[in-house]
Amino acid sequence: MTVTYVLDGTRIETLEDFWRVIGEAVEGPDGYFGRSLDAFADCLSGGFGTPDDRDFVVEWRDHQVSRGHLGHPETARQLEIRLTRCHPENRPYVSADLAEARAGRGATAFDWLIEIFEQRAPGVLRLR
Repeated sequence: MTVTYVLDGTRIETLEDFWRVIGEAVEGPDGYFGRSLDAFADCLSGGFGTPDDRDFVVEWRDHQVSRGHLGHPETARQLEIRLTRCHPENRPYVSADLAEARAGRGATAFDWLIEIFEQRAPGVLRLR
């Protein structure tokens, strides 16, 4: 039997909203399923709430709404946060990504999430 976790895309306006919504979908109220890209990737890989002994899918409803909210402005905001926390050696790379996001170019926060789904759990994500 396949378990389906449903994400309500109308509730996702920031990356922090995504962490909350997916945590609730997988683990219930106040659930945790990552609060950073690395933690999310680890959780999605299994053993952190996903069923290890059966198949699961993540159905992201109204994903186009989320895609709009998780676009370049939200990406720039996330990169600004990352810039304050990253190792000094990584600052030039984060700064370059930030400049691209501010210019409306490059991968978005939405793209980051989709890439993690594709790399860590291929075929699991259903965009609706």
